[in-house]
Amino acid sequence: MTAKARVLVVDDSPTMRGLIKAVLRSDPGIDVVGEAGDAMEARNAIKQLNPDVITLDVEMPNMNGIEFLDKIMKLRPMPVIMVSTLTNRGAEATLAALELGAFDCVGKPLPGDPSPFSGLAETVKAAARSQRHRPDPVSADNSAPLAAAYAAPSDYQPSRKIIAIGASTGGVEALIAVLTKFPANCPPTVITQHMPATFTKSFAERLNRLCAPQVKEAEDGDRLEIGRIYLAPGGSRHLEISNAMAPRCILTDGDPVNGHRPSVDVLFNSVSVLAGAKAVGVILTGMGRDGAAGLLKMRQAGATTIGQNEKTCVVYGMPRVAQEIGAVGIQLPLNMIGEEILKSTTTTSRKDRVA
Repeated sequence: MTAKARVLVVDDSPTMRGLIKAVLRSDPGIDVVGEAGDAMEARNAIKQLNPDVITLDVEMPNMNGIEFLDKIMKLRPMPVIMVSTLTNRGAEATLAALELGAFDCVGKPLPGDPSPFSGLAETVKAAARSQRHRPDPVSADNSAPLAAAYAAPSDYQPSRKIIAIGASTGGVEALIAVLTKFPANCPPTVITQHMPATFTKSFAERLNRLCAPQVKEAEDGDRLEIGRIYLAPGGSRHLEISNAMAPRCILTDGDPVNGHRPSVDVLFNSVSVLAGAKAVGVILTGMGRDGAAGLLKMRQAGATTIGQNEKTCVVYGMPRVAQEIGAVGIQLPLNMIGEEILKSTTTTSRKDRVA
Protein backbone atom coordinates (compact mmCIF):
# COMPACT_ATOMS: atom_id res chain seq x y z
CA MET A 1 0.00 0.00 0.00
CA THR A 2 1.34 3.43 -0.96
CA ALA A 3 2.15 5.63 2.03
CA LYS A 4 -0.03 8.67 2.52
CA ALA A 5 1.35 12.08 1.59
CA ARG A 6 2.05 13.92 4.85
CA VAL A 7 1.20 17.62 4.47
CA LEU A 8 1.81 20.77 6.51
CA VAL A 9 -0.60 23.63 5.75
CA VAL A 10 0.86 27.14 6.19
CA ASP A 11 -1.42 30.19 5.91
CA ASP A 12 -2.01 33.19 8.13
CA SER A 13 -5.80 32.89 7.70
CA PRO A 14 -7.49 30.30 9.96
CA THR A 15 -10.40 30.20 7.50
CA MET A 16 -8.12 29.42 4.56
CA ARG A 17 -6.21 26.81 6.57
CA GLY A 18 -9.51 25.16 7.46
CA LEU A 19 -10.64 25.07 3.84
CA ILE A 20 -7.35 23.62 2.61
CA LYS A 21 -7.33 20.99 5.37
CA ALA A 22 -10.92 19.99 4.59
CA VAL A 23 -10.14 19.57 0.88
CA LEU A 24 -7.00 17.53 1.53
CA ARG A 25 -8.52 15.36 4.25
CA SER A 26 -11.26 14.28 1.86
CA ASP A 27 -8.59 12.36 -0.06
CA PRO A 28 -7.64 9.02 1.54
CA GLY A 29 -4.12 9.31 0.13
CA ILE A 30 -3.30 12.42 2.17
CA ASP A 31 -2.61 12.96 5.87
CA VAL A 32 -2.65 16.58 7.07
CA VAL A 33 -0.10 16.35 9.87
CA GLY A 34 -0.14 19.98 11.00
CA GLU A 35 -0.75 23.65 10.31
CA ALA A 36 1.01 26.96 10.90
CA GLY A 37 0.04 30.63 10.75
CA ASP A 38 3.43 32.15 9.95
CA ALA A 39 7.00 31.29 9.01
CA MET A 40 8.19 30.87 12.61
CA GLU A 41 5.45 28.38 13.42
CA ALA A 42 6.07 26.64 10.12
CA ARG A 43 9.80 26.30 10.77
CA ASN A 44 9.13 24.62 14.12
CA ALA A 45 6.45 22.39 12.60
CA ILE A 46 8.79 21.24 9.84
CA LYS A 47 11.38 20.20 12.43
CA GLN A 48 8.84 18.38 14.58
CA LEU A 49 6.61 16.82 11.91
CA ASN A 50 8.95 16.22 8.96
CA PRO A 51 6.19 16.57 6.34
CA ASP A 52 6.48 15.32 2.77
CA VAL A 53 4.86 18.43 1.30
CA ILE A 54 4.06 21.99 2.41
CA THR A 55 1.28 24.21 1.12
CA LEU A 56 2.53 27.76 1.61
CA ASP A 57 0.67 31.06 1.48
CA VAL A 58 2.47 33.67 -0.62
CA GLU A 59 1.46 36.63 1.52
CA MET A 60 2.07 36.26 5.28
CA PRO A 61 3.08 38.63 8.10
CA ASN A 62 6.64 38.94 9.45
CA MET A 63 8.23 36.85 6.69
CA ASN A 64 6.37 36.39 3.40
CA GLY A 65 6.08 33.08 1.62
CA ILE A 66 8.76 33.88 -0.96
CA GLU A 67 11.38 34.66 1.67
CA PHE A 68 10.46 31.55 3.63
CA LEU A 69 10.53 29.39 0.51
CA ASP A 70 14.03 30.63 -0.28
CA LYS A 71 15.19 29.54 3.18
CA ILE A 72 13.49 26.15 2.81
CA MET A 73 15.18 25.51 -0.54
CA LYS A 74 18.59 26.47 0.84
CA LEU A 75 18.38 24.63 4.16
CA ARG A 76 15.91 21.77 3.65
CA PRO A 77 14.77 21.35 0.03
CA MET A 78 11.33 19.76 -0.19
CA PRO A 79 8.18 19.98 -2.34
CA VAL A 80 6.32 23.24 -1.68
CA ILE A 81 3.00 24.19 -3.27
CA MET A 82 2.37 27.92 -3.27
CA VAL A 83 -1.13 29.21 -2.54
CA SER A 84 -1.68 32.62 -4.09
CA THR A 85 -4.36 35.22 -4.66
CA LEU A 86 -5.44 35.43 -8.29
CA THR A 87 -4.14 38.98 -8.76
CA ASN A 88 -1.29 40.55 -10.70
CA ARG A 89 0.65 41.00 -7.46
CA GLY A 90 0.02 37.39 -6.54
CA ALA A 91 1.08 36.26 -10.01
CA GLU A 92 4.44 38.05 -9.84
CA ALA A 93 5.16 36.57 -6.42
CA THR A 94 4.13 33.09 -7.50
CA LEU A 95 6.35 33.18 -10.58
CA ALA A 96 9.27 34.15 -8.34
CA ALA A 97 8.42 31.18 -6.12
CA LEU A 98 8.35 28.77 -9.05
CA GLU A 99 11.76 30.02 -10.17
CA LEU A 100 13.07 29.43 -6.63
CA GLY A 101 11.95 25.81 -6.85
CA ALA A 102 8.33 25.62 -5.69
CA PHE A 103 6.68 22.48 -7.03
CA ASP A 104 3.55 24.21 -8.31
CA CYS A 105 1.09 27.00 -7.58
CA VAL A 106 -2.64 27.03 -6.92
CA GLY A 107 -4.96 30.01 -6.76
CA LYS A 108 -7.06 30.89 -3.75
CA PRO A 109 -10.76 30.46 -4.56
CA LEU A 110 -12.95 33.42 -5.35
CA PRO A 111 -16.22 33.99 -3.41
CA GLY A 112 -18.88 31.57 -4.58
CA ASP A 113 -16.42 29.13 -6.17
CA PRO A 114 -18.33 25.80 -6.26
CA SER A 115 -15.14 23.70 -6.26
CA PRO A 116 -12.46 25.48 -4.20
CA PHE A 117 -8.97 24.05 -4.59
CA SER A 118 -10.05 21.48 -7.16
CA GLY A 119 -7.00 19.49 -8.19
CA LEU A 120 -5.01 20.43 -5.06
CA ALA A 121 -5.11 16.90 -3.67
CA GLU A 122 -3.69 15.41 -6.88
CA THR A 123 -0.98 18.07 -6.95
CA VAL A 124 -0.05 17.30 -3.34
CA LYS A 125 0.25 13.58 -4.05
CA ALA A 126 2.34 14.23 -7.16
CA ALA A 127 4.57 16.53 -5.13
CA ALA A 128 5.06 13.84 -2.49
CA ARG A 129 6.17 11.40 -5.19
CA SER A 130 8.52 13.84 -6.86
CA GLN A 131 12.24 14.08 -6.41
CA ARG A 132 12.99 17.76 -6.04
CA HIS A 133 16.32 19.37 -6.73
CA ARG A 134 17.08 23.00 -6.06
CA PRO A 135 17.29 24.72 -9.47
CA ASP A 136 19.85 27.29 -10.47
CA PRO A 137 18.06 30.54 -9.69
CA VAL A 138 17.38 32.92 -12.54
CA SER A 139 19.33 36.16 -12.46
CA ALA A 140 17.79 38.74 -10.17
CA ASP A 141 18.51 41.39 -12.79
CA ASN A 142 15.20 41.34 -14.65
CA SER A 143 16.39 43.86 -17.21
CA ALA A 144 19.31 41.83 -18.57
CA PRO A 145 18.46 39.10 -21.11
CA LEU A 146 20.04 35.80 -20.16
CA ALA A 147 20.11 34.57 -23.74
CA ALA A 148 23.58 36.01 -24.21
CA ALA A 149 24.95 33.32 -21.92
CA TYR A 150 23.60 30.67 -24.30
CA ALA A 151 24.27 32.42 -27.61
CA ALA A 152 23.20 30.59 -30.75
CA PRO A 153 25.75 30.31 -33.55
CA SER A 154 26.36 33.73 -35.07
CA ASP A 155 25.41 32.37 -38.49
CA TYR A 156 22.09 30.91 -37.28
CA GLN A 157 19.45 31.29 -39.96
CA PRO A 158 15.95 30.04 -39.14
CA SER A 159 14.29 27.68 -41.55
CA ARG A 160 10.61 28.06 -42.41
CA LYS A 161 9.47 26.07 -39.40
CA ILE A 162 7.15 26.61 -36.46
CA ILE A 163 8.05 25.57 -32.92
CA ALA A 164 5.29 24.31 -30.59
CA ILE A 165 5.98 23.68 -26.90
CA GLY A 166 3.77 22.21 -24.16
CA ALA A 167 4.44 22.16 -20.41
CA SER A 168 2.71 21.94 -17.06
CA THR A 169 4.05 21.38 -13.52
CA GLY A 170 7.67 22.55 -13.45
CA GLY A 171 7.19 24.37 -16.73
CA VAL A 172 8.20 27.82 -15.51
CA GLU A 173 11.76 26.69 -14.79
CA ALA A 174 11.85 24.48 -17.88
CA LEU A 175 10.62 27.14 -20.29
CA ILE A 176 13.11 29.68 -18.96
CA ALA A 177 15.91 27.13 -19.44
CA VAL A 178 14.85 26.46 -23.05
CA LEU A 179 13.81 29.90 -24.25
CA THR A 180 16.82 31.78 -22.91
CA LYS A 181 18.88 29.82 -25.45
CA PHE A 182 16.85 31.16 -28.37
CA PRO A 183 18.42 33.87 -30.55
CA ALA A 184 16.56 37.06 -31.38
CA ASN A 185 15.69 35.65 -34.82
CA CYS A 186 14.21 32.35 -33.59
CA PRO A 187 11.42 30.73 -35.60
CA PRO A 188 7.87 31.65 -34.57
CA THR A 189 7.13 29.74 -31.36
CA VAL A 190 3.77 28.92 -29.78
CA ILE A 191 3.47 27.66 -26.20
CA THR A 192 0.77 26.21 -24.01
CA GLN A 193 1.73 26.16 -20.33
CA HIS A 194 -0.91 25.05 -17.82
CA MET A 195 -1.28 28.07 -15.55
CA PRO A 196 -4.09 30.13 -13.96
CA ALA A 197 -5.51 32.85 -16.17
CA THR A 198 -4.15 35.77 -14.17
CA PHE A 199 -0.61 34.35 -14.24
CA THR A 200 0.08 33.94 -17.97
CA LYS A 201 0.35 37.65 -18.78
CA SER A 202 2.87 38.16 -15.97
CA PHE A 203 4.78 35.06 -17.09
CA ALA A 204 4.92 36.29 -20.69
CA GLU A 205 6.24 39.65 -19.46
CA ARG A 206 8.83 37.86 -17.33
CA LEU A 207 9.99 35.76 -20.28
CA ASN A 208 10.15 38.86 -22.45
CA ARG A 209 12.61 40.43 -20.00
CA LEU A 210 14.75 37.29 -19.91
CA CYS A 211 14.81 36.26 -23.56
CA ALA A 212 16.34 37.69 -26.72
CA PRO A 213 13.18 37.17 -28.85
CA GLN A 214 9.99 39.11 -28.11
CA VAL A 215 7.56 37.17 -25.90
CA LYS A 216 3.90 38.05 -25.49
CA GLU A 217 0.63 36.55 -24.34
CA ALA A 218 -1.06 35.37 -27.53
CA GLU A 219 -4.00 37.35 -28.87
CA ASP A 220 -6.56 36.18 -31.37
CA GLY A 221 -5.27 36.99 -34.86
CA ASP A 222 -1.59 37.44 -33.96
CA ARG A 223 0.47 36.69 -37.05
CA LEU A 224 3.33 34.25 -36.46
CA GLU A 225 6.60 36.05 -37.11
CA ILE A 226 10.30 35.26 -36.80
CA GLY A 227 11.70 36.44 -33.48
CA ARG A 228 8.33 36.15 -31.71
CA ILE A 229 7.14 33.75 -28.99
CA TYR A 230 3.43 33.48 -28.20
CA LEU A 231 2.19 32.13 -24.84
CA ALA A 232 -1.37 30.81 -24.61
CA PRO A 233 -3.47 32.88 -22.19
CA GLY A 234 -4.80 30.82 -19.30
CA GLY A 235 -8.51 30.52 -18.76
CA SER A 236 -11.41 30.05 -21.10
CA ARG A 237 -9.97 29.38 -24.58
CA HIS A 238 -7.54 27.11 -26.42
CA LEU A 239 -4.61 28.33 -28.52
CA GLU A 240 -4.38 27.01 -32.09
CA ILE A 241 -2.73 28.13 -35.30
CA SER A 242 -4.45 28.49 -38.64
CA ASN A 243 -4.09 29.94 -42.17
CA ALA A 244 -1.37 28.10 -44.06
CA MET A 245 -0.53 31.11 -46.26
CA ALA A 246 -0.05 33.48 -43.32
CA PRO A 247 -0.08 31.46 -40.06
CA ARG A 248 -1.81 33.14 -37.15
CA CYS A 249 -2.77 32.44 -33.56
CA ILE A 250 -6.43 31.82 -32.97
CA LEU A 251 -8.11 31.52 -29.59
CA THR A 252 -11.01 29.07 -29.73
CA ASP A 253 -13.85 28.24 -27.39
CA GLY A 254 -14.26 24.64 -26.33
CA ASP A 255 -14.50 22.26 -23.43
CA PRO A 256 -11.35 21.41 -21.47
CA VAL A 257 -9.26 18.67 -23.08
CA ASN A 258 -7.50 16.27 -20.72
CA GLY A 259 -8.84 18.52 -17.96
CA HIS A 260 -7.11 21.62 -19.35
CA ARG A 261 -8.03 24.78 -21.18
CA PRO A 262 -5.85 25.78 -22.92
CA SER A 263 -4.74 22.26 -23.85
CA VAL A 264 -1.39 21.22 -25.28
CA ASP A 265 -3.12 18.55 -27.38
CA VAL A 266 -5.31 21.17 -29.06
CA LEU A 267 -2.26 23.27 -29.93
CA PHE A 268 -0.20 20.33 -31.20
CA ASN A 269 -3.11 18.98 -33.26
CA SER A 270 -3.48 22.31 -35.05
CA VAL A 271 0.27 22.50 -35.73
CA SER A 272 0.30 18.97 -37.15
CA VAL A 273 -2.43 19.90 -39.64
CA LEU A 274 -1.09 23.31 -40.63
CA ALA A 275 2.68 22.80 -40.61
CA GLY A 276 3.23 19.06 -40.97
CA ALA A 277 6.95 18.37 -41.37
CA LYS A 278 7.72 22.10 -41.13
CA ALA A 279 7.39 22.05 -37.36
CA VAL A 280 9.19 21.07 -34.17
CA GLY A 281 7.14 19.81 -31.23
CA VAL A 282 8.49 19.82 -27.67
CA ILE A 283 6.88 18.32 -24.58
CA LEU A 284 8.27 19.33 -21.20
CA THR A 285 7.68 18.42 -17.56
CA GLY A 286 4.09 18.09 -16.37
CA MET A 287 1.44 15.98 -14.68
CA GLY A 288 -1.00 13.88 -16.70
CA ARG A 289 -0.99 13.13 -20.42
CA ASP A 290 -1.96 16.38 -22.14
CA GLY A 291 0.05 16.85 -25.32
CA ALA A 292 1.13 13.24 -25.83
CA ALA A 293 -1.49 12.38 -28.47
CA GLY A 294 -1.00 15.70 -30.24
CA LEU A 295 2.77 15.23 -30.31
CA LEU A 296 2.25 11.81 -31.89
CA LYS A 297 0.16 13.43 -34.63
CA MET A 298 2.95 15.92 -35.19
CA ARG A 299 5.52 13.15 -35.53
CA GLN A 300 3.28 11.18 -37.88
CA ALA A 301 2.98 14.33 -39.99
CA GLY A 302 6.78 14.48 -40.29
CA ALA A 303 7.63 16.98 -37.57
CA THR A 304 10.70 16.70 -35.35
CA THR A 305 9.51 15.84 -31.84
CA ILE A 306 11.48 16.28 -28.61
CA GLY A 307 10.67 15.10 -25.09
CA GLN A 308 12.28 16.04 -21.77
CA ASN A 309 13.88 13.05 -20.05
CA GLU A 310 12.77 11.68 -16.69
CA LYS A 311 15.82 12.73 -14.68
CA THR A 312 15.36 16.44 -15.37
CA CYS A 313 11.55 16.58 -15.10
CA VAL A 314 9.84 17.91 -11.99
CA VAL A 315 7.02 15.50 -12.93
CA TYR A 316 7.66 12.87 -15.58
CA GLY A 317 4.01 12.61 -16.63
CA MET A 318 3.29 14.23 -19.99
CA PRO A 319 6.73 13.38 -21.44
CA ARG A 320 6.46 9.80 -20.14
CA VAL A 321 3.14 9.17 -21.88
CA ALA A 322 4.46 10.76 -25.06
CA GLN A 323 7.53 8.51 -24.94
CA GLU A 324 5.45 5.39 -24.29
CA ILE A 325 3.12 5.93 -27.26
CA GLY A 326 5.98 6.65 -29.67
CA ALA A 327 5.42 10.39 -29.98
CA VAL A 328 8.97 11.37 -28.98
CA GLY A 329 11.63 11.28 -31.67
CA ILE A 330 14.43 12.64 -29.48
CA GLN A 331 14.53 12.44 -25.68
CA LEU A 332 16.96 14.80 -23.98
CA PRO A 333 17.83 16.37 -20.63
CA LEU A 334 16.46 19.86 -20.18
CA ASN A 335 19.80 21.61 -20.66
CA MET A 336 20.16 20.16 -24.17
CA ILE A 337 16.67 20.86 -25.51
CA GLY A 338 17.20 24.48 -26.49
CA GLU A 339 20.26 23.64 -28.58
CA GLU A 340 18.48 20.72 -30.22
CA ILE A 341 15.57 22.95 -31.23
CA LEU A 342 18.01 25.36 -32.86
CA LYS A 343 19.75 22.53 -34.70
CA SER A 344 16.36 21.32 -35.94
CA THR A 345 15.28 24.73 -37.19
CA THR A 346 18.30 25.95 -39.10
CA THR A 347 18.35 25.90 -42.89
CA THR A 348 20.41 22.68 -42.59
CA SER A 349 18.41 20.90 -39.88
CA ARG A 350 19.19 17.28 -39.12
CA LYS A 351 16.79 14.44 -39.71
CA ASP A 352 14.60 13.14 -36.89
CA ARG A 353 16.39 10.56 -34.80
CA VAL A 354 15.70 8.52 -31.71
CA ALA A 355 18.13 9.10 -28.83
